[in-house]
Amino acid sequence: MTIQFNEETKIFKLDTKETTYLIGVSPEGYVGHIYYGERMEAEDAYYLLRTEEPPYTPGVNAREKSSFLDFFPMEYPSGGVGDYRESCINIRNEAGCMGSEFLYESYTIRDGKPRLEGLPASFGAEDEVQTLEITCTDPVLQVKIVLAYSVFEKEDVITRSVKIINEGKRHLKLEKVYSACLDMDDESFDMITLCGSWARERHIQKRRIGYGKQLVSSARGESGHQEHPFLALATPGTTQEQGKVYAMHFVYSGNFIGQAEKTQFDAVRMVMGIHKEEFCWNLKEGEAFQAPEVVLVYSAEGYGKMTRSLHDFYRNHMIRSPYKNKKRPILINNWEATYFDFNTEKLLDIAREAKKDGIEMLVMDDGWFGRRNSDNCSLGDWTVNEEKINGGLRHLVEEVKKIGLQFGIWFEPEMISPDSELYRAHPDWAIQIPGRQATMSREQYVLDLANPEVVEYAYESVAKILRSAPIDYVKWDMNRQLSDMGSAYLPADAQQELFHRYVLGVYQMQERLLTEFPELLLENCSGGGARFDPGMLYYSPQIWCSDDTDAVERLEIQEGTAMLYPLSAMGAHVSDCPNHSVGRITPFETRGHVALAGTFGYELDITKIPEEDRKMIPKQTELYHKYNDLVREGDYYRIASYSDNGKYDCYLVAAKDRSEVLMTYVQVRGVANSRSRKVRLKGLDLTAMYMLEGTQEKYTGEMLMKGGFLVKGMWGDAVSRLYHFIKIS
Repeated sequence: MTIQFNEETKIFKLDTKETTYLIGVSPEGYVGHIYYGERMEAEDAYYLLRTEEPPYTPGVNAREKSSFLDFFPMEYPSGGVGDYRESCINIRNEAGCMGSEFLYESYTIRDGKPRLEGLPASFGAEDEVQTLEITCTDPVLQVKIVLAYSVFEKEDVITRSVKIINEGKRHLKLEKVYSACLDMDDESFDMITLCGSWARERHIQKRRIGYGKQLVSSARGESGHQEHPFLALATPGTTQEQGKVYAMHFVYSGNFIGQAEKTQFDAVRMVMGIHKEEFCWNLKEGEAFQAPEVVLVYSAEGYGKMTRSLHDFYRNHMIRSPYKNKKRPILINNWEATYFDFNTEKLLDIAREAKKDGIEMLVMDDGWFGRRNSDNCSLGDWTVNEEKINGGLRHLVEEVKKIGLQFGIWFEPEMISPDSELYRAHPDWAIQIPGRQATMSREQYVLDLANPEVVEYAYESVAKILRSAPIDYVKWDMNRQLSDMGSAYLPADAQQELFHRYVLGVYQMQERLLTEFPELLLENCSGGGARFDPGMLYYSPQIWCSDDTDAVERLEIQEGTAMLYPLSAMGAHVSDCPNHSVGRITPFETRGHVALAGTFGYELDITKIPEEDRKMIPKQTELYHKYNDLVREGDYYRIASYSDNGKYDCYLVAAKDRSEVLMTYVQVRGVANSRSRKVRLKGLDLTAMYMLEGTQEKYTGEMLMKGGFLVKGMWGDAVSRLYHFIKIS
């Protein structure tokens, strides 16, 4: 069993293949965090709660209860009664007072994992996951909380969530609900986060934890370009292979906070959940609130082990799509090729040329609907512009299919343009504060998805198009953040529910879409990578990684993304040069090699690129088909980071059975008067013999991993090579 409870010691023991998580219950009913780390067989660890040290538990010394609460390592701390560290839950009663205290009541252990109603969450069969639910009660408020822990033994992952239930007759307000907390002694931790902006998302950032609160967050209505719903604490000197890492990753696509707080007693409280800013939920009699899920990983083998645990977990227990274990079609998107200037014949010209070179899908991007000839109108008017798409959408799709390509289409269903028929008919459907001029971004507003009528309209806008023609793929975009938070639908005392209800509306639409169109390939996007999070991964097996497709820029973006997400989830394309984001010129071959680390496709006008580049496309599509099974299913290892050394980047994917390895090496900056560079491979069978494909060179796995491989003969900037090692004995 992965979960056990010792009735005598009152200790819960949660075991994965290589980790153990211990929870203890004090005589008074406080649920405390004892241990999370390398797997232990012993469980006699109650002493680690330090309840026999001053100021003692309230049952022994009630006069110092506040001092006790301000130190005790809580599994789920509440606010307002004496724990002055960051709380996970704040409840305000009808008298206007904020305070709660939850004490242990009961537990259940079950095989499998229940769904989280209305929310994305991990899943698994009864022989893959076991779930512990600890019920605690506040007898004053008559509120129960159910702390859920699901243990995925094989992947070394534990997920956490909480449900709050009002069993009394009072109207309560939830002013804060986080999903997870870890209290532990500080080990001079470094804090690892992913930060950035539009076109430079998810760059890895490391900083030493000091006293006080250090956090990442978003209050933009989406997980955001700027900061990512991920937080890790690592011991000093942690590398890809060595050091301890405690990680939290939030399965949610809206406002979030991830925080580490170093206290006066040199302890650290690590929390994650929905951001408390502009959040307040009315919890009426008999109602419940389900918080989103947090994914926890502990690694004793550095960042690399954390990465591979998350990759396996998301592939096996978060992605549901029928494409999960299949090659994705190689697509060509017309956005950077044409922007808004296209018609049926132009798209068919691209499709004909693409087919010749092994491309498998044409995606029609923004500009096919309403009067959409620029980005300042028509969002919400999801009717085909037949002046552009002459002959109609079905005709275009059928012609593309005659050529031999699949067909995809772009939507931005959550938005509304002030210059649209929809806005003129329903201005109250836009999120806005009455009496205040709403803030525009990209000359558009956001639809009020707290309103069921609006959700129905937005869903039907997409669904009716998909019903009208045999469409294989949808790119679902969201190109601005939320502001001016006011809903004409919600009553005054529920306005602070809007942020969360908006996210629930998005989830509802995407769940309906996949139910009605189960074979659809859905790719989420938000101005590039602003909503690249595990919540979106539950609905779409791939997410557009960034609007910046420059091969050099993508090295840092894809490194940070691949730190958490399987390569199969990263939307990555070859685009034209000079690059449209940064103006850089890189070799077409390098652009292809870097894009092979993701879903792979093209973002260019294939009818206009240089002939030399054009001739390389069949070779690149051949490489995709040759290596994608390995890239999609294999174990990812980071060898070297351009973000660290400023000169070169190197990573590899190893087959699960160690039968082959594909290594990508990018020389970002050539160095004068230099020799070959030695890199040490990972993920090989030490005792096996490998041959480098295309040569007669043979190496033992031990030599490649311990002695290293020499990369030589590279000249120039932004040049790259693929090295494929195949096990021969």
